[in-house]
Amino acid sequence: MNYHVDTIAEMVAMDMDSAVQMQNSLMDQKRILVVDDYPQIRNLIREALESEGNYEVTEAENGMEALKLLKKRTYDIVISDVMMPIMGGLDLLESIKEVQPTVVTIMMTAYPEVETSVSAMKKGAVDFIRKPFNLDELLFKVNLSLRKRQALSEEELAKNVKNLRLQDECEDLSLRNYIYDAIENSFGDNDYIFKDVVELALKVVGGRDCELLLYDAEGRQFVPHIIKGIDSETYCVKILPQIKPMLEKVAHSHESVIINSAELPEIFPSVICAPLMIRNQVFGVLTVRKKECGIQFSKKELDYIQTLTRRASLNVENKVLYESLYRNLIDTFKSLVASIQVRDSYTEEHSYRVMEKVINMAKNMGCSTEEIESVRIAGMLHDIGKIAIPDRILLKPDKLTDYEYKVIKSHPGIGENILKSVMLLDREREIILHHHERYDGKGYPSGLSGDDIPFLSRILAIADSFDAMTTNRPYRNSMSINSAIRELRKNGNTQFDSHLVECFLQSI
Repeated sequence: MNYHVDTIAEMVAMDMDSAVQMQNSLMDQKRILVVDDYPQIRNLIREALESEGNYEVTEAENGMEALKLLKKRTYDIVISDVMMPIMGGLDLLESIKEVQPTVVTIMMTAYPEVETSVSAMKKGAVDFIRKPFNLDELLFKVNLSLRKRQALSEEELAKNVKNLRLQDECEDLSLRNYIYDAIENSFGDNDYIFKDVVELALKVVGGRDCELLLYDAEGRQFVPHIIKGIDSETYCVKILPQIKPMLEKVAHSHESVIINSAELPEIFPSVICAPLMIRNQVFGVLTVRKKECGIQFSKKELDYIQTLTRRASLNVENKVLYESLYRNLIDTFKSLVASIQVRDSYTEEHSYRVMEKVINMAKNMGCSTEEIESVRIAGMLHDIGKIAIPDRILLKPDKLTDYEYKVIKSHPGIGENILKSVMLLDREREIILHHHERYDGKGYPSGLSGDDIPFLSRILAIADSFDAMTTNRPYRNSMSINSAIRELRKNGNTQFDSHLVECFLQSI
């Protein structure tokens, strides 16, 4: 067959145009990854997309499979279900930000709880579709998302990625600071701290239930101490025996772990186990189980739980050390008070009676736990300065001279000085220093008056005086209780705060 040269040239040109058009068509083709554990849904979406436009559709049956595909090639859009086995949609969303941060993600779910929706949006999803969905709505959202993405330049896309990462870092830092502050502000005994840890763990990683178990290393036993989100009988009978091997692994290795199990999804679809330690010794294990089956914990969530348990362990350790030091100090000062008894039995007995009276008064008045503890210590130690008073003055059965009275009046200052080096007892030092001030300003050592006298010092002054009046001394007999009451009221607003006098009388 003979062709004219021009005709051949035209045919070649036409073939080249077709090739270019085909190449341009392929270049314009958008890649979409559909992730769902139901093949019927994947097939429905794929057919709808392929009939609608120039889309290359790839399928994956769970987040893990999708992640492998995302690591091999780039995609324009990921359409993913939330609830899937092995790796769910929210965890996939977390991973996408690391692998392909510019990809558009649309989430699907049959359970569009507000919490899930908000979580998905925070993690980078551009939209949310409820199952069963309308195909026209899905196609519209895909088309709209692609147009928005196409309108952005490469520079803008890069900028968006940078902003997303910066936002991610800010959220991460904010959450860690929140964990630090929450644990730092957890007051009370260890049970209060442990309860706060369990509550916080559930909030931080969206757990279904959380347990804190204390570990008996000698007997290799894990004793459930706090159980939240599941009844204790079910946990102890059904769950604990199944997860004991992993608890032992954590206690032995001192390392936190994530365990996922497709075989026992009801027992532990995904669980984090993290040790609580003091001085490198495990004293407990925190376990958190995932809220929904099929959604697994991420490494970042494991990191948050580790941050929480380490901070809580440090808090407990500091508390133990503080309490140990505190007890040792108080025991030392108790010994000092007891040593005065060798010289004057009245001082020690009087101190403990005053302590009981002032505690009752503080409780009756609704004082805080910290205030009650302060007056307890101040009541016990308020006369500790008398250890420096010579016997001839302290034990003198007759009336004191002006000089001797001046020496006696030095005992609050001496007591305050004895405690000065102990930073833990700053408030108690102040109470002790001013417990002989008078409401009218004629007391000692500073001549303070009215509300300028520390509140707890005013309480202590009343309890101290009442006990002194109702106890026999070498130089005088005790008053009757009624006489002492009359004396307190008589000296209201001169020696004592009259309002506090009435509060005290209600407590005896």
